[in-house]
Amino acid sequence: MDKDYLVLKRASTSRSSGEWNEDDYDVLADGAVVGRIMKVHAAPVGSPWMWMLGFGHHEDRTPTHGYAATREAAMAAFAKGWRRG
Repeated sequence: MDKDYLVLKRASTSRSSGEWNEDDYDVLADGAVVGRIMKVHAAPVGSPWMWMLGFGHHEDRTPTHGYAATREAAMAAFAKGWRRG
């Protein structure tokens, strides 16, 4: 599978821990969780969606996290940061 192929999966189906809400997603590449996208309360005005590369997956990648206005924009920003590696 192409290393740039990213999948967004609801945390409720990806994590068994139960530590998630309905606006919480894991980002997977080749079946492994490589990051997270979630709606947060403490965010810049107009950009409630936070994205972050997972620890261990951000070496030589920048930026490693950020905020966006929509979930789709957060995924696009995540993908851009991911592909810089």
